[in-house]
Amino acid sequence: MLASPQLRAFNDIRIRFVSGAGRDAAAASGIDVTARLCCDQRGSFVEFVGHFSEGDEAPAPFQEQFYLQRCQIFRIGPSTQLWIVNTVEDEANKAVYPRTFTAEFKSEESSDTFFDAIHSPNKAMKLPNGSTEVAKDSSKFDKKIEASSAKMYFHYYGQLLHQQNMLQDYVRTGTYYAAVVENRADFQGRVVVDVGAGSGILSLFAAQAGAKHVYAVEASSMADYARKLIAGNHVLSQRITVIHGKVEDVELPEKADVLISEPMGTLLVNERMLESYIIARDRFLVPGGKMFPGLGRIHMAPFSDEYLFVEIANKALFWQQQSYYGVDLTPLHNAAFQGYFSQYVQPVVDAFDPRLLVAPPAMHSLDLTSMKEEDLYDIVIPLTFTATMAARVHGIACWFDVLFNGSTIPRWLTTAPGAPTTHWYQLRLVLSQPLYVMAGQTITTRLHLSAHSAQSYTINLSMSTTSWGAGAGQGATIQSSSGKFDLKEPYYRMSQMPAYTWTQEQQLQDGAGVSLQGAQMSPYGA
Repeated sequence: MLASPQLRAFNDIRIRFVSGAGRDAAAASGIDVTARLCCDQRGSFVEFVGHFSEGDEAPAPFQEQFYLQRCQIFRIGPSTQLWIVNTVEDEANKAVYPRTFTAEFKSEESSDTFFDAIHSPNKAMKLPNGSTEVAKDSSKFDKKIEASSAKMYFHYYGQLLHQQNMLQDYVRTGTYYAAVVENRADFQGRVVVDVGAGSGILSLFAAQAGAKHVYAVEASSMADYARKLIAGNHVLSQRITVIHGKVEDVELPEKADVLISEPMGTLLVNERMLESYIIARDRFLVPGGKMFPGLGRIHMAPFSDEYLFVEIANKALFWQQQSYYGVDLTPLHNAAFQGYFSQYVQPVVDAFDPRLLVAPPAMHSLDLTSMKEEDLYDIVIPLTFTATMAARVHGIACWFDVLFNGSTIPRWLTTAPGAPTTHWYQLRLVLSQPLYVMAGQTITTRLHLSAHSAQSYTINLSMSTTSWGAGAGQGATIQSSSGKFDLKEPYYRMSQMPAYTWTQEQQLQDGAGVSLQGAQMSPYGA
């Protein structure tokens, strides 16, 4: 795959620590390692990976990263180098302690090549399809995302609490695991890049499936936890490198055969990580390489939920009090009601009963293998539905699914109503003015998503109905309603009853569809 792989990965090196205590002293007899030259947001570094034995104990994993700006490297022999690494071991006093070791190579040539590479890291990091260098002051991510949003975002995902929440979504984690291990042929002996690696769980899955090497790219401080988790799984750790930085900025030593990521947010596109996933595709993936996932689909259908509508409207009842500690609040009631239903209404995130849908769903597909990053900046989805019952339509319900199109077994991950609930749940956009429809009536809808710098979208929804039945006019619009929503600030409605689950008799034989008032639809994506 590489024009000059020896510039990035070096085998058959024995390092011997000549100073230090504890593990360094125990490893003084020598450790056989592989060295990899990488780069993240803190700079270029060399990662040494191997095993060492202490007495009669079983071999223990050894994995160290040394940033080159902290290293002094000297040639002390034809095939031997001396490394002095200044490390901060006393955080309170910022005390710096040196660690010293020798690196012995198989030949003078390999020592010279390695020495030249670490002294010209930018040249060494150039990929055969072109340089991946991106100046730190011109980061594409930083230009389009406001700093305060990025800071909160990376702080959130840098906490183990939130990683645990995602790991304990067994539908999500189990589907990813199945998609990887059931398609070992796509991973065996391949180079994999994990985009937004988080805890590193997907990198470990890829290594379990036989990946030659996995580069786990993570921009938040979770990268440090990922290193610890991966190092603790020493059978796999030698084939995984954690790189702390954004995929828009980092350098990788080689191109990838496979990209794997969990870039989905609420309504698939929230948090705008799909854009980073596509940038990673363009920067790192070989032509024809695999993407897990490679296809995303947003499903939408009109719904009727009188209880939810009244619940939202009743939030304004607080302002109908005429004596709140002696104060009449009613002058603000109308403004409060409009606030809940006018500018930037909160989308509702919850798990709802699929029987609330009043028409079969429509679908909008995003081909992640071919679409451009800019295609996600502005998404317009025109829709037409045919009502299957008489009802008051309160808005649009949305969910998504993604496809892991493995060579052996394609796998779908769905967030559909009626399917096992995920941490994404479903999303509903509630209009201030419901529409009255009859069975067979057409509902014309337009959904417009505009990306904004707070890593989310502004959603404009408009819905209208036309006349129906014998003798009706020429499809004239008789009702219309619209709303504006900020996907960044949803209403998490999690205290309600659990989602309705279809019984076995209601499932289609292939498990891919549900029945709605005699009409067939397929919200599960399989």
